[in-house]
Amino acid sequence: MSIHILNGPNLNRLGKREPEIYGHTTLAEVEAWSRAAAGDIEVVFRQTNAEHQLIDWVHEAIDSGARGIIINPAGLTFTSVPVMDALKMFPGPVIELHISNIHRREAIYHKSLMSGVVTAVIAGLGPRGYPTAVRSMSEMLSDQAIG
Repeated sequence: MSIHILNGPNLNRLGKREPEIYGHTTLAEVEAWSRAAAGDIEVVFRQTNAEHQLIDWVHEAIDSGARGIIINPAGLTFTSVPVMDALKMFPGPVIELHISNIHRREAIYHKSLMSGVVTAVIAGLGPRGYPTAVRSMSEMLSDQAIG
């Protein structure tokens, strides 16, 4: 059983980019927290600045039989119909994740194209939203196994 944690543009700059919004935690630290929260669940953790790569990774998650996806599409959240369409094909639960509360930011960040096709949204918990999402995904997958 695996979950894929997919990160979009500029998240490789986490810890350096706008720390007043995103904090000082690096993506490597976020990955370590996510793996620790996953316990025995295999985690595929990736980041890209390329829209097509994010789409290919969603396709890969589908083809490999991944059980869930946690995705922080970053700026593509508000612009990428192709990422949204790829997520619609995934048969398992998908959690959309944002470090900041996108609804407290500028108006351009208020309308996520992804939210209408995902299972759940986590926003505004900072980098600690990642382990929260992993634990939530684990519970969703356990519930599916029981039901």
